[in-house]
Amino acid sequence: MWYNNILETIGNTPLVRLNAITKDVKATVLAKIETTNPGNSIKDRMAVKMIEDAERDGRLKPGGTIIEGTSGNTGMGLAIAAVIKGYRCIFTTTDKQSKEKVDALRAFGAEVIVCPTNVDPEDPRSYYSVSTRLEREVPNSWKPNQYDNLSNSKAHYEQTGPEIWEQTEGKITHLVVGVGTGGTISGAGKYLKEKNPNIKVWGIDTYGSVFKKYKETGEFDKNEIYPYITEGIGEDFLPKNVDFDVIDRFEKVTDKDAALMTREIARKEGIFAGNSAGSALAGLMQLKGELKEGDIVVIIFHDHGSRYMGKMYNEDWLRERGFLADEKLTAKSILSRRDRQDIITIDCEKSVLEAINTIKSLNISQIPVTQQGMIIGKLTESDILNSVLENPGLKSGSIKEIMTASFPFIDLNTSIDKISSIINKDNMAVLVEDEAGKIEIITQYDIINAISA
Repeated sequence: MWYNNILETIGNTPLVRLNAITKDVKATVLAKIETTNPGNSIKDRMAVKMIEDAERDGRLKPGGTIIEGTSGNTGMGLAIAAVIKGYRCIFTTTDKQSKEKVDALRAFGAEVIVCPTNVDPEDPRSYYSVSTRLEREVPNSWKPNQYDNLSNSKAHYEQTGPEIWEQTEGKITHLVVGVGTGGTISGAGKYLKEKNPNIKVWGIDTYGSVFKKYKETGEFDKNEIYPYITEGIGEDFLPKNVDFDVIDRFEKVTDKDAALMTREIARKEGIFAGNSAGSALAGLMQLKGELKEGDIVVIIFHDHGSRYMGKMYNEDWLRERGFLADEKLTAKSILSRRDRQDIITIDCEKSVLEAINTIKSLNISQIPVTQQGMIIGKLTESDILNSVLENPGLKSGSIKEIMTASFPFIDLNTSIDKISSIINKDNMAVLVEDEAGKIEIITQYDIINAISA
């Protein structure tokens, strides 16, 4: 048997039991692994559904352009379908989305416009507003509007819900889903509750999003809204696809807990899942006390970990945000393991001869160069040697004539691995600002001492 095209492989994703992370949970916890879809996310389902419904009623015409605001996964589903069906794609996204997601969209020939995150949806710079403007300006274009297009939730009512019901033989007691557009939880949840009204549907929200308070109070509170890191979950408005009557409760998860759980899923369950899966599982673990023996919990693992290599799966990214404990040596711990020392600098207006005398008298091999107290470059023994051999007269000239680019600045939380990769024959040190605001220099010698201490 074969498929006629890649779109026919969407759906029928596996249900896999979680064992290590959920060992203290009384219920059986099953993950719906949506990464096996061709676009590696659950969004493939609704992307094709939205296109086919629009084709059917004439909103999307042959040779048209699909324009959408997307964090990446919906765009991927739309882009794959567009390749097969012969459409052009233009996507707007936010600057908080991972580079991997944007690159993946461009790999399928889509045009991607990156917009600022920290603006209101109504702001003309927001990715919602830009996509709406483009729809007006680009001829023969169609905007799916995944947030308010009910084909989104309908796809999950027709596909995801029935799959879960059949795979659990109707024994599911809880559905746990991270809520962004609301399509997955509302569509699948509606189908499952029609089969068994006693099934609990839990939505996972993030701090900075309005969903939880709105569900509990009916109030849309703008004070709840602030920027957050977690991708694919939460919103600062109320999409039409979020059916609050279907969702029994919301649970909020911090950015840190979501990021760390994302990594735990790979390390303890061997499943390479994305940030929203980490958030959903962290939310489930916060609610584990409400589960009992015999319960069957299905949790959606929305997308693939490969889209978060520069974020949740990058230790330096985690350390910079204070999410990761200092298990490895960092710039901060390297500084703490050496004696206090003042950084030696030299002004760019000084002569090369003065620099030579300074380096010789202090027995150092490199020195940062300053201008009005600010570090603007560096001077090394090899810089001096190469320049003076070429032109001996440069000895009386100023340092700024032969200095090279400054040593790189790093964060106090930068790991020893990252520092070691930066230091090389052309770049023999790094600079870091300590907690008191003082500039410090870290050399290869400091790294070796820290390791052996």
